[in-house]
Amino acid sequence: MDFLRRTVRVDRQIVDGGAFGPPKTDASVRTIPLPQTVVDALAVHLRTFPAGDSQLVFTRPSGNPWSRSAFAEWWGKARATSGTESKVTMHSLRHFYASLLIRHGESVKVVQSRLGHATAAETLDTYSHLWPDSEDRTRDAVDAVLGIPADSLRTNRGG
Repeated sequence: MDFLRRTVRVDRQIVDGGAFGPPKTDASVRTIPLPQTVVDALAVHLRTFPAGDSQLVFTRPSGNPWSRSAFAEWWGKARATSGTESKVTMHSLRHFYASLLIRHGESVKVVQSRLGHATAAETLDTYSHLWPDSEDRTRDAVDAVLGIPADSLRTNRGG
């Protein structure tokens, strides 16, 4: 994490046995911009739970990295305590992030980069239904250029 630049670099993952290994694909290596809200929350978290020798931001109470199974168990308990539906998974949060970016006008290439997809096609195959329909934008574009003549044809002015 780079608090000054408000970014986090994804360049490794914890693999079986708790060792670090490379991400799944070359495209998975990426730098993600962090909004100030997240930077502030991480700062509070690190003041409360300082990174130990491992330099990991999130660890189990023992200080060890989370295994997939241990995290899934914790997530299930947290979800149940909060009353969140059981179908909400950690992967759901990834989809939420993607849909939020799309809703706020980010391009396919930006969403691809943030999620670490290998290709824009992969991003579109998963999320194309979330991009706004372009029918109205197409109409507006043509109307902006040809709108005055089209308006005069639609309007009967004394005829």
